[in-house]
Amino acid sequence: MDISYRWLERYVHLEESPEALAEQLTMAGLEVDDVSPIGSDLEGVVVGEVMDVRDHPNADRLVLCDVDIGKDKPSQIACGAPNVAAGQKVPVATVGTTLYLPDRENPEERQAITIEKRSIRGESSRGMICAEDELGLSEDHGGIMVLDPDAEIGRPFAEYLADLDVQPEDAVIDIDLTPNRPDAASHIGVARDVAAINGRQLCRPEVNIPTAGGDAADQVSVDIQDPAGCERYVAMVVRDVEVKESPLWLKRRLSAIGLRPRNNVVDITNFVLHEVGQPLHAFDLNTIADNRIVVRSSEGEETFTTLDDKERTLPDGTLLICDAEEPVAVAGVMGGAESEVSDETTDVLIESAYFDPSTIRKTAKALSLQTDSSYRFERGVDRDGQLWAAARAAELIAELAGGTIVPGCVDAHPTPSETRTATLRLDRLTSVLGVNISREDAINHLESVGFVVSDDGGTLNCEIPTWRPDVSIEEDLIEEVARLYGYNAIPEPARVPIPNVTPGQRPVETLRRQVRTLLKGRGFREIYTNSMLRTERAEQFAITPGRDAPVSVVETQNPISQEMAALRPRLLPGALQVMQYNRNHGQKALRLFETGHVFRRAEGDEEPIVEGFSEHEALLLAMTGPHSPGGWDTDVRPSDYFDLKGIVEMLLDDLHLNDVSMTPHDGEASNNHVEPTIHRLDVHAGDRFLGTLSQVNPSVTEDVDLEDAVFVAELNLEALVDAAAPNARTDYEPVSRFPVVERDLAVLVADAQSVGPMLDTIRTAGQPLLKDIDVFDVYRGEGVGRDEKSVAFTLRFGADRTLTDAEVDTKIDAAVKELARSFGAELRE
Repeated sequence: MDISYRWLERYVHLEESPEALAEQLTMAGLEVDDVSPIGSDLEGVVVGEVMDVRDHPNADRLVLCDVDIGKDKPSQIACGAPNVAAGQKVPVATVGTTLYLPDRENPEERQAITIEKRSIRGESSRGMICAEDELGLSEDHGGIMVLDPDAEIGRPFAEYLADLDVQPEDAVIDIDLTPNRPDAASHIGVARDVAAINGRQLCRPEVNIPTAGGDAADQVSVDIQDPAGCERYVAMVVRDVEVKESPLWLKRRLSAIGLRPRNNVVDITNFVLHEVGQPLHAFDLNTIADNRIVVRSSEGEETFTTLDDKERTLPDGTLLICDAEEPVAVAGVMGGAESEVSDETTDVLIESAYFDPSTIRKTAKALSLQTDSSYRFERGVDRDGQLWAAARAAELIAELAGGTIVPGCVDAHPTPSETRTATLRLDRLTSVLGVNISREDAINHLESVGFVVSDDGGTLNCEIPTWRPDVSIEEDLIEEVARLYGYNAIPEPARVPIPNVTPGQRPVETLRRQVRTLLKGRGFREIYTNSMLRTERAEQFAITPGRDAPVSVVETQNPISQEMAALRPRLLPGALQVMQYNRNHGQKALRLFETGHVFRRAEGDEEPIVEGFSEHEALLLAMTGPHSPGGWDTDVRPSDYFDLKGIVEMLLDDLHLNDVSMTPHDGEASNNHVEPTIHRLDVHAGDRFLGTLSQVNPSVTEDVDLEDAVFVAELNLEALVDAAAPNARTDYEPVSRFPVVERDLAVLVADAQSVGPMLDTIRTAGQPLLKDIDVFDVYRGEGVGRDEKSVAFTLRFGADRTLTDAEVDTKIDAAVKELARSFGAELRE
């Protein structure tokens, strides 16, 4: 948000430079991103009078002007402006003057140019007749600037501007306004903080506030049919206006903060918006059917042409400003092309309203249209500022457009706002800030920014001003006192107690670090995604690991945007978004992992930390694309289910989890819900559920333009901590000096028999001599029964001595017997 330094000093006396003021504002909570000087002192620019204009003999588009600048004789100046004429008073940059002119290739940039005596097409030119943009006063380059006829010839142009309340030098302060400070989205709002910080007086313009009713209420009616969306609507009427160019001071104020002046009526509404923070809209009253305003919500999909001449389809529930026949504006966002103020307008209806922030936010988001008005309505404007702003605009229109204010106004206020209060305990203030702020100072700080304070012993009862929707509790009051007292003024403590105990790392942090190390070593990249999603997106992924029916999604009460309206029920949607981004940028082989909290509403007899809500820290592994790049001698192999299964097995083994099993999931998802994953394996450590391995449903990957299959493991990190062996260590074991004995073992088993349980059986039977075991062959075919298969194992035995054949044979026999007993296996000769 841009604030003009010169405009700001209209409301508070400024002794600080723009840079020093920026530092003050930053330390008071209004972070300044940048301070940009604009304009110059215009030294060397004087008032001149064009005495004569004649064609340039060698240039069709130039003329030669004799200009009186108060010297002994006129100066000849070449000029190409289409509006130059004899008898005009004009600003003239004399020889030696430095101007900051727009760059021809990039008009937004300016370059220093010193005016010199030059020969232009064979004719001498001594000086330059200037346009407004060349003087840094606006962006208008339609012609030279024509001054008042009574301007004094030879007078410094800066003095002429000062009489018009225009300062050529200015600085724009760019404030990175946080959403909780809508009160500072205006010059008066910022001036209020500046006055409070420096102990100065806030100078707010005096305005005659009309009484509701009168002739205005007889001439215009307002019907609020959606009081939840529009709590207040003020309408005033100014008749017999002359729509024309705005005076220089007004154009200068708007140009300084990047607004393009249009006409005096529209410029005044923009001026008041940036002055006090209340958006206004001016309608051509003669285009309002029956002089009637109706505030309603749209039904179904309606179309509407906005001021930018674009026809927009409005979503159902859009708040509209209508006349007796049709919509004339999208409330709080933009007016309509049919009712805008034009050069033919004579009667103006001023709208000043309070619209519900969430309603305006949804509309602006749906239309992808953010304006200065919606920016403020979304954050919450002053609930009681509508009448002042309307009256201020009406007086300025009457002054600058020659109009007449119709007495009275319409003030439709179906839901008057209630006075909000909060209390501040002085001992609590001292405890939190660590510094003793006196009662008098605390009261002065709060009253300086609009709080009405009554002293009740050790407690301050504070009436919260209507322009501060962000203040509601005691901690907010403490923050107000602290920022106005000055964070830099709070001294550092002389000493800080240090506990006599070395803090240990929580088990979950130790496990998280171990998991990161293991996965990074396997080529996985860690990602961090937003814990908030669109509600529809969160509900799409509401079937979480270990459940067959959707969980209840946790929605936020006051979402900043629709994109952050709900908390994520699982990590998967964020990972898919990251995969989509990388895939669109040419990355095909992706191995990602993330740890983070997931949320849902509590169910049954759960006893969560926060009543009604359940959350835990989850671990997600995701894999897609080629497993390894191809070469001249190898083909590209896509990643598959077993690649990820192997990574998970390695991870769980390194975490020393006991009795781990992975079994196919036999549950069924809700019939009215598309499950995000398929082919699911449930992972358990004993009776404890750890998570799942699965493939993302192709219908889901298609939505995010992922061509290859995506495989994910979603584990409960907290459950892993509980299941991990508490004292497990990885110890170094030197290479044995004694030989290893290898034996091959082949058995016949049923074709449907899984090999994994057979491996576990052989390991148990071969202990403690069996060191390693591998499957080196699975055979089906000649010599093996139709429903059988041959599985061949390599067993490696070893010890801290040389083994005998009898010892190894004993272990082999034990393994064969256990395989026969458990799986009906027969030793294959």
